[in-house]
Amino acid sequence: MAHGKSTLAKIIMGIQNEDKGQVILDGKDISKKSIDKRAKSGIGFAFQQPVKFKGITVYDLLKLSAEKEINRKEACDILSKVGLCAKDYVDREVNGSLSGGELKRIEIATVALRNAKLTIFDEPEAGIDIWSFNNLIKVFENMRKVVKGTILIISHQERILNIADEIILLNNGKIEKMGKKEEIMGDILKQETAGFCAKLGGENNG
Repeated sequence: MAHGKSTLAKIIMGIQNEDKGQVILDGKDISKKSIDKRAKSGIGFAFQQPVKFKGITVYDLLKLSAEKEINRKEACDILSKVGLCAKDYVDREVNGSLSGGELKRIEIATVALRNAKLTIFDEPEAGIDIWSFNNLIKVFENMRKVVKGTILIISHQERILNIADEIILLNNGKIEKMGKKEEIMGDILKQETAGFCAKLGGENNG
């Protein structure tokens, strides 16, 4: 745990247990809830390394994520929103033939379909090249318009700051500062070793 960012994300999702304190969502303590119950309560989670599913097409994955029946046009629409040419991807398998950037975008599409109260992205820049990361910034900007809930992006990348509404500065597992982007931007740039959580849109869910 270099700075505690990924640990915090995993605790919120229930992947890892907290040593102390509580996880509060909509005023309710969800600390004892399992991962699946937290997901049903409205938390979405995107891993640093997206999961591959041999034999499952992108369309299949989107239908599973939506938790309802969606037609091909709806699937193609969400793929277009994350910057993918839908006709080239909707029938492809979610496997190793896809690049890191493509997998990231597909994962973002699956999360966006859920429209969760709180969506967490744990270092989305991990394992992708600069070109893909530059395009991911645009994807997050578009996702902000589509998703009604809060998006929490955990990252070391300063470029994420430019699209954040609020920033939480974490250093060695402790919150040093939190507030509006304009209030703490200077502090972030001074502390190059610290990581941060960028919050986009939504209400404060806990």
